[in-house]
Amino acid sequence: MKRNIYLIMLFLSLAGFRNSSSRKIEGLIYSYDDRSPLPGVSVIVKGTNIKTQSDINGHYAITIAEGQNTLVFSYVGFDRKEIKIGKSDKINVALQPSSVALREAVAVEYTRNSAPLTRSLRATSIWIGGNPNPNTESYKGISENRFNDPRAVPLSTFAIDVDAASYSNVRRFINNGSMPPVDAVRIEEMINYFHYDLAGPANADPVAIHTELSTAPWNPRHRLLRIGLKAKSIKTDKLPPANFVFLIDVSGSMSNYNKLPLVKSSMKLLVDQLRDVDHVAIVTYAGNAGLKLPSTPGSQKIKIKEAIETLEAGGSTAGGAGIKLAYNTAREHFVKGGNNRIILATDGDFNVGESSDGDIEQVIAKERQSGISISVLGYGMGNLKDSKMETIADKGHGNYAYIDNISEARKAIITEFGSTLFTVAKDVKLQVEFNPAKVQAYRLLGYENRLLEKEDFNNDKKLGGDMGVGHTVTAFYEIIPTGTNDDFSYSVDPLKYQKPKEIATGINSSELVTIKFRYKTPTAEKSEMEKVSVLDAPIALSRTSNDFRFASAVAELGLLLRNSDFKQHASYQGLIARAKMAKGKDEEGYRAEFVSLAQNAHLLSK
Repeated sequence: MKRNIYLIMLFLSLAGFRNSSSRKIEGLIYSYDDRSPLPGVSVIVKGTNIKTQSDINGHYAITIAEGQNTLVFSYVGFDRKEIKIGKSDKINVALQPSSVALREAVAVEYTRNSAPLTRSLRATSIWIGGNPNPNTESYKGISENRFNDPRAVPLSTFAIDVDAASYSNVRRFINNGSMPPVDAVRIEEMINYFHYDLAGPANADPVAIHTELSTAPWNPRHRLLRIGLKAKSIKTDKLPPANFVFLIDVSGSMSNYNKLPLVKSSMKLLVDQLRDVDHVAIVTYAGNAGLKLPSTPGSQKIKIKEAIETLEAGGSTAGGAGIKLAYNTAREHFVKGGNNRIILATDGDFNVGESSDGDIEQVIAKERQSGISISVLGYGMGNLKDSKMETIADKGHGNYAYIDNISEARKAIITEFGSTLFTVAKDVKLQVEFNPAKVQAYRLLGYENRLLEKEDFNNDKKLGGDMGVGHTVTAFYEIIPTGTNDDFSYSVDPLKYQKPKEIATGINSSELVTIKFRYKTPTAEKSEMEKVSVLDAPIALSRTSNDFRFASAVAELGLLLRNSDFKQHASYQGLIARAKMAKGKDEEGYRAEFVSLAQNAHLLSK
């Protein structure tokens, strides 16, 4: 009897030993080029259905059984890699970027007249070689601003733009081994991605203006005028109470690792910034829109995070219905004198209900006077609808940021919490008058989608851009001095039926331009105006501020990425050298990252 019991126990122990022969393999997956972690990499045990994915930090863990000795790692844009499992339970993997070709697949073009220029709006779809499925990303077409003769067009008018989505989106393309499509490159958004060291207003005004004039780095015969705006700073505890509505896209297109999982991480970062006086509601939409979490005080962070964590992707995309429900929810909990704002997190791929740019614009336009702003956080790749998200932010008194990784989420949500989400000046517009005695021609760099008619400057019903706490905005004008031989001034034949009118040549003044800017305080309906004149007294480029030289390098990269008709003598070598010398303190490392990005773009351009 004892002998039988012993045999049974021996059999069980051997069985237990056999079951314990499985092993857990873990490690980090990163890019061979820059050692950055790669989230969402597929890890499969070869010859089995056992698989996992790397997390947001590039970490993976997978359990293998006895006899299984090979792991397969695959990731879009990188070469597939097989690794034999040795004795170690820790395997770190460096994936090599593959040769990815960017091709333009669809270009649908139409025009609309807008004096003084005719601008083309083109919806561009692209696809990335190596992926048999077409990429349906869409971008609003840009026809670059041209040089204007101030005798014929003395005024340049535009709404300021604090969006920064284009830069992080361009970075995504370059880091994945492709040059971005030209319509994805909005020069003003690239410039305004970076923070600049400008003094805030010394008085009660919400915005201060600064100017700097020097030589255009890409053409020494031309001048470059920088106009900088700085909004006043307010300590976080002095900001008004916030009534936030998180509007989160949970449709099937958001299932990728760099969409809803990254949205959830981003929203949790934002929850950590909330104060007890702030409130948050969560609205989701897929095939239908629904209220996931009623308005909840910021003191209940665990409850808010738990609601975020339960979100799952699936179904179609009723974006229009989601926007309407979000506005209704924000209106129900409206805080008078507070910050009432919807924060939309999406890839912009609406396919149920209102879905076109025009439909969405109408929905936003109806809510424009409600006192509720809408900001947009864009996610993902492959079907990113940049044009829709830009439209929503521009028309909804908000801003648009593209989130391609958790570091960018930290920048947009934590580092720039106040400037992104708390408005101190709305409907900010600029109008610049050029003195033809000093200026032969001028050109605004970027802002093509924010141009206004000259009459719009004094019309308070016409939208401008919004500036948040501590926000900085930079705009550049390239100026051809009077008397300069240039390649951009053209003449037309005399008119047959009209006699030419006499055009004034300008007053005898040392002034180059006069700049006027308008703004409204957050609760005002009537705007205020300020103006400043700039003397024709440029300083050497080497004596300009670090900010001037660095921002001009960003603008120059934009000219090259767009293969601009106005790039002239722009060069990667020149802008990279200038950016290196003008990094300044760069505590967050964003300027150093730009230098690396420009170097990578230079390699790709070859």
